[in-house]
Amino acid sequence: MTSLDPTLAALVRAQTGVTWSRARALCAEGRVSIDGQPCLDPAVRVPPGAVVTVDRAARKIRARALSENAIVHFDRDIVVVDKPAGMLSVADVTGNRNTLADHLRTLLRSLDSHGPDAPLGVVHRLDKDTSGVMVFARTTPAKRILAAQFRAHDVQRIYHALAHGTVAEAHVESYLARDRGDGLRGSLPALRGGQAVDEAAAKRAVTQIRPIAQLSGATLVECSLETGRQHQIRIHLAELGHPLLGERVYIRDLAGERIDAPRTMLHAHTLGLMHPRTGQSMIFRRDAPEDFRSMIEALS
Repeated sequence: MTSLDPTLAALVRAQTGVTWSRARALCAEGRVSIDGQPCLDPAVRVPPGAVVTVDRAARKIRARALSENAIVHFDRDIVVVDKPAGMLSVADVTGNRNTLADHLRTLLRSLDSHGPDAPLGVVHRLDKDTSGVMVFARTTPAKRILAAQFRAHDVQRIYHALAHGTVAEAHVESYLARDRGDGLRGSLPALRGGQAVDEAAAKRAVTQIRPIAQLSGATLVECSLETGRQHQIRIHLAELGHPLLGERVYIRDLAGERIDAPRTMLHAHTLGLMHPRTGQSMIFRRDAPEDFRSMIEALS
């Protein structure tokens, strides 16, 4: 199986002629099987020779909020997960349990009955609309060590994004504040004038941007983070005049035509870290989900 193999939803759509949304729904409802085994994940890659069967009359399966396929790696210390777009990483208000952290802990109970069952330790976050790999700690020592790696910027983080316009390679360094002067989080104008920056009010943010493919009205880019500030990639690309497709907040600097998208087109593709107990260097990657790939195809 490779990243070039078609997704299950794509094969369902080709076989039935239904819309993308209905193809995904048929998978999620348990009405699609691969070689006789139901598969609820529409984004799973189907290898050559596998037989995909669609039974629209099959009994609907109540799917878990998070599929087993979402878990990239787990052991007694950490769990790495491919976060779906549209799901909060952690609760935004007290009592909200419709979060990745809660759904992941529930799933781990069924997969690892002998592992620790304490609440998962949060060491970083992805925005609700952002998909991709993130790590949680399963023990207090693991949380402490991982948090130190993030603070020291020793964690490799590479994102794929779809941005408006023609994006050139760039090294962006600025100081991000809650209010850049117009009510939005962003880079302080003082830095551009060479003035000193109050680091208590603004944090240094560094993003390396590399174009991967030119599309119609947009660019597929790779963004490597030296730091990990809130909304860092979204802000830096927007301030360059290339806000992300699906952007709803940092869109004021767009000069050209706006391209609609179902969400902010940002995916955490690669996460590299040192295992908190063994010290082993570990790199985890997950390709972007179907909605992201569909946007690329539509603009190609």
